Amino acid sequence: MKSTVETLSPTRVRLAIEVPFVELEPSLKKAYREIGSQVQVPGFRRGKVPTAVIDQRVGRGTVLNEAVQEAIPENILAAVREHDLKTLGRPEVEITEFNDGDSLNFTAEVDVRPEITIPDTSTIEVTVDELQIDDSEIDEQVKNLRERFATLKTVERAAAEGDFVQIDLNATVDGEDVPGGQASNISHEVGSKQLLPGLDEAVVGLSAGEDTSFTTQLVGGDFAGRDAEVAVTVRTVKEKELPELNDEFAQMASEFDTIEELRGDLRGRVTQGKQVEQIYAARDKALAQLVEAAEIPAPEGVVREEVESRKQAMVDQLERIGASMEEYLAAEDKTEEQIDAELTEAATEGVKVQLLLDTLADAEDVQVSDDEFGHEIVHRAQRAGMAPQQYYDQLVRSGAAAAVFGDVRRGKALAAVMERITIKDAAGNAVSLDALRAANEAEHNH
Repeated sequence: MKSTVETLSPTRVRLAIEVPFVELEPSLKKAYREIGSQVQVPGFRRGKVPTAVIDQRVGRGTVLNEAVQEAIPENILAAVREHDLKTLGRPEVEITEFNDGDSLNFTAEVDVRPEITIPDTSTIEVTVDELQIDDSEIDEQVKNLRERFATLKTVERAAAEGDFVQIDLNATVDGEDVPGGQASNISHEVGSKQLLPGLDEAVVGLSAGEDTSFTTQLVGGDFAGRDAEVAVTVRTVKEKELPELNDEFAQMASEFDTIEELRGDLRGRVTQGKQVEQIYAARDKALAQLVEAAEIPAPEGVVREEVESRKQAMVDQLERIGASMEEYLAAEDKTEEQIDAELTEAATEGVKVQLLLDTLADAEDVQVSDDEFGHEIVHRAQRAGMAPQQYYDQLVRSGAAAAVFGDVRRGKALAAVMERITIKDAAGNAVSLDALRAANEAEHNH
């Protein structure tokens, strides 16, 4: 194999590769074997069909094509190694000349990692907002905790907002029952808007044993878009009773003896959460500064692939909640072009940050231990609700294990950057990374 490399831009090269026919022989033999094991020819055992018969049945061109498709990636890999290229993404291949018995000539355009000069990270200084914690935020936390320990008590009065009602529902369109439009003895929080539009307004003022009906527009099923008449009967009305805010509640809801200790703990948690947010804001600002200072060009092919994958993830997410891209665009009042532009901007920034961190990791010879990689796999498996081994096997099958390894390595390079930069808040106070370390430690132990 002979190859030459031509630089198209700081982030893209074109390889011109020539493979003599004799070097295609192993791939050709393999193609005959594979096709031979799939075709059935009377008088020959499967896998024992002579090449001449395969040429006659399937066509020599088909076999050559299969051989070439196998030979191309191997030869691209060899050329990449020969020229010591750091490639990114998938190559775009074009066969320029190939005839049976002659050498195979093709080109492969591929994105490469640009040469990046990293500025001195210790000169980077970022300013973040001051830490402010209002008493009302702690009150909100206490309120949420009280809600979790609330009890329901049956009352002999009409339902009001915030009450829980047991109800029966029956939906009809023009007097005909709607399939799946009947439900009995279901619990509903009045005012939560969790069920049908119009239901909350209809049940307010009804006592146990009373009924009414209301009109609502159906969103799914055979009658989608039609108005349905819904009869609702209230079986019971229950009001939510919140526990009293005293030391007894603190002992029931937490490991603390007094309400003051409980509030102090909640304040500590809110503070730590905000401190971590401060550090994340500092991280984003530091990376933006470094990317700008290093003048990193974004490889177009990689950005294109990233945009496609982000868009597909959006479509999948929308499908999971039963919506389409068209509905999302209408709800957000955006065009597809605007979404594409936003995704391209975010992907471009993301790719530049990855290149920066890869370069940093190389410069500092960042290593990832089996332990660190294993911990990341366990963490991701938990998030995906899978067993770690099963998750890892799936990664290997899809060829994504190297990408996760790269993420861990970049994470370590980023942690090293964060240790060196100067972070201050708007009042000029130094911001420490202790809160982030504590949060990471807690997660690691978890």
